[in-house]
Amino acid sequence: MARIAVIGAGSWGTALAVLMARNGHQIPLWSHDPEQVAALLSARENQTFLPGIELPDGIRPTASLEQALAGANGVLIAVPSQFFGDVLGALAPVLPADMGLLWATKGFDPESGHLLHELVLERTGERALAVLSGPSFAGEVARGLPTAVTLAASSMTFAEQCAAWVRSERFRAYTHDDLIGVQVGGAAKNVLAIATGIADGLGFGANTRAALITRGLAELIRLGAALGARRETFMGLGGLGDLVLTCTDDQSRNRRLGLALARGETASAALAAIGQEVEGVVTARAVHRIAREHRIEMPISEQVHAVLYEGQTPEAATRQLLERSNRPELD
Repeated sequence: MARIAVIGAGSWGTALAVLMARNGHQIPLWSHDPEQVAALLSARENQTFLPGIELPDGIRPTASLEQALAGANGVLIAVPSQFFGDVLGALAPVLPADMGLLWATKGFDPESGHLLHELVLERTGERALAVLSGPSFAGEVARGLPTAVTLAASSMTFAEQCAAWVRSERFRAYTHDDLIGVQVGGAAKNVLAIATGIADGLGFGANTRAALITRGLAELIRLGAALGARRETFMGLGGLGDLVLTCTDDQSRNRRLGLALARGETASAALAAIGQEVEGVVTARAVHRIAREHRIEMPISEQVHAVLYEGQTPEAATRQLLERSNRPELD
């Protein structure tokens, strides 16, 4: 069995640590917060981010990156995208040059707007790269409910190695070679989930929700194609699968933010009530920037950006979408 260091002890990092420990692997689980590490060691449960799930014996919480990487066969990063670059900077001095890197973070680098694989290469040098993405709520994975995800990598050999760490009877990991497309799908769908939450919160019904998901998928495909992804990637788990999940279930923090905005709550108040990172907020800014740079038409994402950053009301954003001129569907 392998020793895989999990960097990030939030809900997703903890769930993946639990999954791999149940598979028999040894899992150092790193948190930047020594107080959280003490609580994990004492309670053998992540009471803040994943309550009710006992940590298997194979999980060893630590606040030391050196301890986490000592003897490790692999590394999995699961931190919010806005902290991803800082974590890479801290990892770089202790990360072996020949060790590949797997991450389960969904987002763009908020400073540069780059995809995360570009940041990994910039901060840690050339190495094997992989991303785990797809329709997967942390709580359901930790409870052992059936789940299927996509694991895309720079080589299929590395994809299979990483997939072997997480695969179980109830967790399927399909391998993929479109590293760009899987990252774009996992990141940008969070913006569209905010839009769907807003529409549902305003009482627009199932027809509207279906329209937003379908037209949102068109936006994902346009964005991905501009960045070098394959269009068909977005028909899979890392595209359509993740989009549908995040837009339709209230376990999604992005959807819950949209619902709160539709009720008239401010973004800051809604984020405080949710109490965890909502990736779509940061990603909306990155998507807006990339769409402008590449001249990509992304009207739904544009209106989410307007609500979050330009003082647009949810009602006015909806009117802007409804009043757009008619056009052929497949343009």
